[in-house]
Amino acid sequence: MKITAIDCFGYSLNYAHGEYVMSGSRAATSEVGTLVRVRTDEGLEGWGEITPLGDLYLPTYWAEVRAALHTLAPRLIGADPTNLSGIHRIMNGTLLGGGFAKSAIDVACWDLLGKAAGLPVSVLLGGVLQEDFPLYEAVPLRTPGEMAAFVSERQDAGIHRFQLKVGGNPHDDIARTGAVVDVADRDTLIVADSNGGWNLRAAQIAVRGLADFPIYIEQPCRSTEDSIFAMRHSALPLVLDESILTQQDVFHAKNVAGAVSINIKISRVGGLTQAARMRDLMQELDLMVSVEDAWGGDIVTAAVSHLAASTRPENFQNASFMNDWTDGHVAGYAPRSVGGRGSAPTGHGLGIEVNAEGLEVVFSVTDGAR
Repeated sequence: MKITAIDCFGYSLNYAHGEYVMSGSRAATSEVGTLVRVRTDEGLEGWGEITPLGDLYLPTYWAEVRAALHTLAPRLIGADPTNLSGIHRIMNGTLLGGGFAKSAIDVACWDLLGKAAGLPVSVLLGGVLQEDFPLYEAVPLRTPGEMAAFVSERQDAGIHRFQLKVGGNPHDDIARTGAVVDVADRDTLIVADSNGGWNLRAAQIAVRGLADFPIYIEQPCRSTEDSIFAMRHSALPLVLDESILTQQDVFHAKNVAGAVSINIKISRVGGLTQAARMRDLMQELDLMVSVEDAWGGDIVTAAVSHLAASTRPENFQNASFMNDWTDGHVAGYAPRSVGGRGSAPTGHGLGIEVNAEGLEVVFSVTDGAR
């Protein structure tokens, strides 16, 4: 099989609950998404997606992603998309960095590999170990009452895992968390996520004030080292996210930081290939695994679902279905959650049918353009 064309499409994804607010006044109502379609000489096509959450959350933004894709695409024409190691050698030999753009191509190639093999991606990732799995939702940074009301409403919809956005004034964050704990059901899991927004002083004040709550603390400071310092005297379980990029970081997270869980964002680590390797290592180290991406719609959700479904239940914390958070429904709102739980499609590849009608055509590179 050979790649004959790579098409890049754009679209906008609106947040389903109005405004999504994180620490540092980072907020989103709508984001710019980029879809990648890889076409082949056998008539099969694979889809990937990369949608950054604004310009300040992770070190990329939509225009940079599209520029990187425009650089990578011509070099991939003629390559075998089912040879994932070969695809990454070409991409890495073309562009140093650019992992977010490479992620979309990587996912599209997994989609093609599954279609060529006649198997779902979850089977190729090791096999389905969870027919369904728990989902979480993020609670935007608002007043304590508003955040508690959000949790109460979503609990009624079946969600029992929440990631509270904190990382502002530590005393306000303690009040926000306390208000949510007061309305949480007995089985509800709560993570207070600063997204690296606290400085050391604020983090230590917050961690001390949260000490008696039944919660996790996620990424209190931007770096792993500062997060270690902030949690030095705390018994609360630590989750790391944005500062974990490689398998070596996974070892560091457990053996130095003392983290109990890591949140893997597929695009942040460069695609499903690397995310699956990190997931497997985390399981062997007996860490808890969370699976998601920064933002996105149906394609991102499908990729997350296959990685989640093939994760050991005893090491699985939760996943997010971004198409519940946004209106990015380019595949008919599939896969879809049911009662706060998700599952992976059973069709070949990602198992979804993407409709490109109405999408902005950003560029198209074909074998005639080599």
